[in-house]
Amino acid sequence: MAHYVYGMPVSSRSLQVGGRKAQSLEVASMLKDRAKKALIKKSKKGFAGYPVATVAFYGPNDKKATKLVVGIVAHEGAQAEPLSKWYSEAETDLRNDPQVLEQALGFIREHDAKSIAMADRIIGCPHEEAIDYPEGEACPQCPFWKNRDRWSGETQH
Repeated sequence: MAHYVYGMPVSSRSLQVGGRKAQSLEVASMLKDRAKKALIKKSKKGFAGYPVATVAFYGPNDKKATKLVVGIVAHEGAQAEPLSKWYSEAETDLRNDPQVLEQALGFIREHDAKSIAMADRIIGCPHEEAIDYPEGEACPQCPFWKNRDRWSGETQH
């Protein structure tokens, strides 16, 4: 009987509890990287038309992403809508969470995005201005981002 995990065929032997750990680890490693590689590959292809999926990672610093936001831009000049957000409930970096990345890919596919726009870094604090802290101020929970350009990562004076 064929078994599938995240749409990938795997042998029943590699799924057995107490079976060969090397095979299980290999499958887990492939699954972990699959969604991440798919996002990167499609984003590197550049603009292929609308709708465009925007993929953004946020975190308290530039080392760990605790929030992922995917938006769908239907046409030029449109706002990203719908939006879907994922949060890290543990010490997990969402950039390396296969379940979250698979869900994000599913959301992108569900909305038939032709292109993906994605920064190659964490682009800011996971808290929302005017919602989690006053507009025009720095987030009190994320001092790393105070006076820092989100796109270059450089400190501004």
